[in-house]
Amino acid sequence: MAEQTTSSIVVDAEPSAVMAVIGDFPAYPQWAKGVKTADVRRTNPDGSADQVFFELDVSPIKDEYTLVYDWDGDRQVTWKLVEGKMLRALDGAYVLRDLGNGATEVTYRLSLDVSIPLIGMLKRKGEKILIDTALKGLKKRVESLA
Repeated sequence: MAEQTTSSIVVDAEPSAVMAVIGDFPAYPQWAKGVKTADVRRTNPDGSADQVFFELDVSPIKDEYTLVYDWDGDRQVTWKLVEGKMLRALDGAYVLRDLGNGATEVTYRLSLDVSIPLIGMLKRKGEKILIDTALKGLKKRVESLA
């Protein structure tokens, strides 16, 4: 990944519970701020999502895009942009670390590029807002299901 923004949060749940929420794309509009649609378009032989279409509306980004996913058990999932209207690149990852006490540290890495010119500082700020919002939403969702 190129220049990226990273942030972490501790979730009071096992890694498998966290990964189950991450992989439940149809539920994203219920907890992931700005996600209007998350539609699995293609799955892997094990049933995990391979390609997912998103409709996102989080100011200043309003876009429709498709991501391809690479899953590594309950340890991490990475994604890359296949196509988008406003987005030119959207590479990211959730990296999970079992803390051994029923809690999981979740690290979110994100690097994005948009077709409109943005100063690097503004782009990083946008990434930070997206990451923090996603991590807080993920934590709340996982812990509410535990």
